[in-house]
Amino acid sequence: MSRTRALLAALVLAASVLLGAAAPASQAEAPPPSFALPLSLDLHDGVVQKFGGTYYAYGTQYRCGFQWQVPSTWCGFGASSAPSLSGPWSTPVRLFSPADTDPWTGTTWQTECGGGSAYGCFNPRMLQRTGWGSDDGVFILWFNSPADYARNHANAYNAMGCNGPLGPCGPSAGPPYGSYAKPSLTICAGNGDFGFIAGATPGARPALVCTMPGSAALNIEELNTWGVGGDGTGVRGAAGLSHIESPGGWYDADSGRYVLTYSDVNCGYCTGTGTGYATATSLYGTWTAPVNLGFGQPANGRRVFSANSCGGQPRTVSVVDGRPFQGIDLWTGSRNETAAGSLFLPLDYGTATGTPGDGGVWRPPLSLAC
Repeated sequence: MSRTRALLAALVLAASVLLGAAAPASQAEAPPPSFALPLSLDLHDGVVQKFGGTYYAYGTQYRCGFQWQVPSTWCGFGASSAPSLSGPWSTPVRLFSPADTDPWTGTTWQTECGGGSAYGCFNPRMLQRTGWGSDDGVFILWFNSPADYARNHANAYNAMGCNGPLGPCGPSAGPPYGSYAKPSLTICAGNGDFGFIAGATPGARPALVCTMPGSAALNIEELNTWGVGGDGTGVRGAAGLSHIESPGGWYDADSGRYVLTYSDVNCGYCTGTGTGYATATSLYGTWTAPVNLGFGQPANGRRVFSANSCGGQPRTVSVVDGRPFQGIDLWTGSRNETAAGSLFLPLDYGTATGTPGDGGVWRPPLSLAC
């Protein structure tokens, strides 16, 4: 959708509200210009997705008392549903119990994610095998547990089969799909934040987009047929990026490009963090990000299209009703982020050009309207 059409739709909707008129059905179903999850949901660093005719929100929870890097109770991952992006959202349910056993370590998830390590577990991402791979409609929950990498440099990712979009997930869920797999990964064998990019062609499998430990470089690896590991196809060091986190992306059909966004730079629970971008014409081809020029200039000077991410930190991209939204966590700077807001802003990829008569001012092709 162009910015002009999006603005027109927003003005029409606002006018109908002011006049007390009911919006047409097609207009009411269109994605809003932006939306936020209610603070009462306590869902963070997650995604919003649509399965069937229902919207689902996923996120890490804090209300039970979890504190990052402090031995504490891990609250688990919550999931909520709604008939529209404006709600009403259901009371979140846990996707699996923190008291369940992590099949890979033999300890409980409470020990793995809270306990003595206090590394936490983050980034719940739900996939559905529909139109790709085995194409059986099964839901798969991915998340990361950084303690795995800290303990023995194993990849920090986990994949669980779920009995529905609200779970339950993992072996304790039982038939028909409750299961667990420690992903086999070649290119994304690290412990960073991650997201997914859906394939642009029919039958294409999604790609895992991950940041690597240490340098926090950006890698991309295609999922296998079952969506619980990688197949070794991918890209290392995309766009030469480093010290970033929270990647995500989508395919922009109008421009014929894949677009990635990320937190630039990486920073735990930081506010006012920049949002950067990179693009490619092929998912596993050459990625580029705008470079800055001059002596002593910041490397991210032109690739950052929002300097402060509306006062928060970008997480990943949620594609809802065919439109990409940038998720932003409005962190409070605390080790317990129960009070942090979750904001979702639409992303439109255009062309980085100036306006006639402005002297050739360079502008990024993406923007966030706070």
